[in-house]
Amino acid sequence: IDVVIIDSLDNDFVSEEDVKKFLDKEYGQYIGQPIDSLDLYRIEKIIDGRSAVLKSEAYVTKNGILNINVTQRKPIVRFQKQGGGFYADIDGFVFPLQSSYASYVHIVDGDIPVNMKSGHKGTIENPEEKQWFDKMMNVIRFIEGNTTWKDRIVQIHIENGGEMVLIAREGKERFIFGQPVNIKDKFDRMEKYYTAIAPQGREYNSVSLKYDGQIVCR
Repeated sequence: IDVVIIDSLDNDFVSEEDVKKFLDKEYGQYIGQPIDSLDLYRIEKIIDGRSAVLKSEAYVTKNGILNINVTQRKPIVRFQKQGGGFYADIDGFVFPLQSSYASYVHIVDGDIPVNMKSGHKGTIENPEEKQWFDKMMNVIRFIEGNTTWKDRIVQIHIENGGEMVLIAREGKERFIFGQPVNIKDKFDRMEKYYTAIAPQGREYNSVSLKYDGQIVCR
């Protein structure tokens, strides 16, 4: 068997040894078996069943080698709740935190209005929770697509009612974003704070962006 983790430089959720253990446990004997007796579809299904795996490809070559290429899921955000948490990728697919590896992504913590069973993967099932989650993912995608905010914003704290507070890498300001709506407009005002207000030299503990047309500094 020859296992290749295609994107191992980006994440390290799944290793070659992990793949072999999955197959040994759930498929059974495959080393030494006739090539045409291998159920490649079943092999792929076993590996694809792992929450951190996006897609696998299994095929055999004439020299008797079972080749398996694995593409991992790439999380863009980690939701951290008291007693647990979960990752989400760019498509909003959620999957559990992995005990063997922690990905360096944006952190969302605090009073996250999403409740799932431990080990859940896939989509958010509760309609109200999914509505908030989808809006939240739009914010994360906006940050990921902008090099300035991707580097500057290091944490998002959720307060009662699902309102967001953004924590920047530098400075002591807490940017009160409110609900995850009117995203571009709020970030435009946040940029105005950095270009027109911050250079004046006064220090503020909080900067509210939640009111239309206003930047409220305290």
